[in-house]
Amino acid sequence: MFFDTIVRVRAGRRSDRGNPGSTVPDWSPGAVTRATVTDVNVQPNTQTETTEPGRNAVVTGWRVQSAPGTAPDVTAVDRIEWRGMTCEVQGEVAQWPDPLDGSVHHIEFTMTRATG
Repeated sequence: MFFDTIVRVRAGRRSDRGNPGSTVPDWSPGAVTRATVTDVNVQPNTQTETTEPGRNAVVTGWRVQSAPGTAPDVTAVDRIEWRGMTCEVQGEVAQWPDPLDGSVHHIEFTMTRATG
């Protein structure tokens, strides 16, 4: 069941030109870090289509669950590469507790991709 592999992409930081002393995410290729995450299950979750004059937008979502006993380092501000697509993590990453000892049993999150 946990046979999928994803790549977690995390932005670097750069100085905010408009606000000296502050930093902003840097998604440029040389600034991001990538980490391969194995032993996850990726399942279809949602799909919506919006038709507006001059634009057809499709948002597709997947629910990602890690294998029991794992807690990959994924946060709400990360992006995920999977099957040639780049998706965004939607909302917070949920950590499910182990009922026996309270440690993290697994994590779950939703990722989406918008086109159009």
